[in-house]
Amino acid sequence: MARPKPWEIDDDLWALIEPLLPVVERRPDHPGRKRLDDRKVLQGILFVLSTDIQWEWLPQELGFGSGMTCWRRLRDWNEAGVWPRLQEILLAKLRGADQLDFSRASVDSSHVRALRGGPKTGPSPVDRARPGSKHHLICDGRGTPLAVSLTGGNRNDVTQLMPLLRAVPAVRGRRGRPRYRPRRLYADRGYDHDTHRRQVRTLGITPVIARRGQVHGSGLGVHRWVAERGLSWLHGFRHLRIRWERRDDIHDAFLQLAVCLILHRRVRALC
Repeated sequence: MARPKPWEIDDDLWALIEPLLPVVERRPDHPGRKRLDDRKVLQGILFVLSTDIQWEWLPQELGFGSGMTCWRRLRDWNEAGVWPRLQEILLAKLRGADQLDFSRASVDSSHVRALRGGPKTGPSPVDRARPGSKHHLICDGRGTPLAVSLTGGNRNDVTQLMPLLRAVPAVRGRRGRPRYRPRRLYADRGYDHDTHRRQVRTLGITPVIARRGQVHGSGLGVHRWVAERGLSWLHGFRHLRIRWERRDDIHDAFLQLAVCLILHRRVRALC
């Protein structure tokens, strides 16, 4: 059996996405050309995400439509909040199958170059002050992404600790209250700040954060490595390794879509 291409959408995923997409009615007086099929356009977006091809070079012979059509559709779907709602659905499926571990969570970040600048970029302290952005990730004890965010490359990691925790959606899928708070939070010494420790505790979460000035070998890596693996999963999508977009909402849309694809892979692995 041939291996599916990374931009192909299986029927199970499309059945989840299609009801979330905004419906655009054709004007009866000036209908214009027939709107290109949403599924084909989404495959074109995934083609860009997985291959890092430029929008204008999107191969027309594959039926994706023009790069500008795909760009506009990605913008519109992002503004409609399609990807966060899809993430909630997929997380609920994983929780219903007892595949989420809320006993602990881990956070980490990764720097990417931003060659064209734009909002949410800044001089990177790890790349000779060149413009860059950061991908911030929180995942559960098994490495499943719970939330992701985008900031400038000069933002300190600890400033995104509370925003990431608040961005975790209320995960349903089981009887009782939705779950959205882990019991413990693991992080490296980049998140070492007593003020933020207190803020984490106010949410009922125990912070387990390495201290600056202490020798390496704290043992936290036994739990924290899953966040590093989650970032490598994100950057497995080639378009996320370098930020090409000046508009931060478009890059963030790609980031959120990549999280959806990772979650769907985990759901599909249950079958």
